Amino acid sequence: MSSKNDPKPKLSGTDLLHADDDVPRGLEVAPSISVTTTYKQPDAWDPNLTLDQLNLNNPVRHIYSRYTQAVSTRAEHVLSKINQGYAITYASGLAAAYAALVFFKPKRVAITGGYHGCRMVLEMYKRSYDDLVLIGIDDEFQEGDLCWVETPLNPKGICRNIQHYADKVHAVGGKLIVDATFGPPPLQYPFKWGTDIILHSGTKYFGGHSDLLCGILVVKTLEEWNQLWSQRTFLGSMMGSLESWLLLRSLRTLHLRVPKQSESATELASWLNKASQGQASDGIPAGIIDTVYHASLQKSDADGWEPRKQMEGGWNATFAIVLASAELATLLPHSLKLFIPATSLGGVESLVEHRVASDPSEDPRLIRLSIGVEEVEDLKDDLRRAFQKMASAKAKL
Repeated sequence: MSSKNDPKPKLSGTDLLHADDDVPRGLEVAPSISVTTTYKQPDAWDPNLTLDQLNLNNPVRHIYSRYTQAVSTRAEHVLSKINQGYAITYASGLAAAYAALVFFKPKRVAITGGYHGCRMVLEMYKRSYDDLVLIGIDDEFQEGDLCWVETPLNPKGICRNIQHYADKVHAVGGKLIVDATFGPPPLQYPFKWGTDIILHSGTKYFGGHSDLLCGILVVKTLEEWNQLWSQRTFLGSMMGSLESWLLLRSLRTLHLRVPKQSESATELASWLNKASQGQASDGIPAGIIDTVYHASLQKSDADGWEPRKQMEGGWNATFAIVLASAELATLLPHSLKLFIPATSLGGVESLVEHRVASDPSEDPRLIRLSIGVEEVEDLKDDLRRAFQKMASAKAKL
């Protein structure tokens, strides 16, 4: 994998196609869809053989799909390779978030903003641990705190300094979890900046086709992976067999999809930003776009940190624009033809969402855009036509 000083690390297609070659399989080229829940026992089963003696990270045989099954093991090997750790899959991103809380058993969690679903997971966790205290990531930390950093941040797509929060929480003996859903490989590698555990909603870029639910945790050691595996077994939050097969299929093209989406989103963010400066720009009428949020538009912070150091493989493909009014934000999603008005992100198709529909706490003027693999000029044309139509309707009011 690329070194820390490489300007733009590559995500290896060879790794995506062959990181699971050591997992036992038959003569097939493409993996078979297997939906069995249970497996036939050998003729001479050793009653003294325990699960942890089967090398659950790469078992030579399977017993029950709650423990392991062939395709999920293969997907986890690919995810481990490209995330530079040991990856384990879950039924959804929120299931993975809850599993991380069970793993760390924190008394205090520092979290600010980000995906509202993770905040709701914390509320569910508090039902069992009602003494859990929530603080902000810029508050003072205490020994044992868990700092929960999402970067790039949902829904705006702006970056946070992982190294800063790693140093801060490690200074008091705490741990750092980074939700890197908006920044999958090759865009960023959180372990390089002090992260203790990485969280992904694999539903998004790893899945990539809007057809599966998946959560992923990545840890640094096999010992930690085995702990997570044991806990997952009895939380009952493993992925289904079909979803695992879909995930493995999708991972094969990650290096083709994400760089394309990143490049297009960066160009679109810059293009839209020019139209937010108070004047008409390239066919976008003045007075429609108020603000554009994207990591590529961020300035260095007071300490001189620049997001480019962290987003070393390209910028995020999901970002936000704030329109001049809530009324305009209501109109935009259904004024577009190529952008599909829907929640979620990371798929090959471009999506547009009036974010307040999913998160009532959000600015009602905010629109989240997830950029797919369409041609960027076609997406510009789609947005341009919609803005012109909205401006014309606004002028008639």
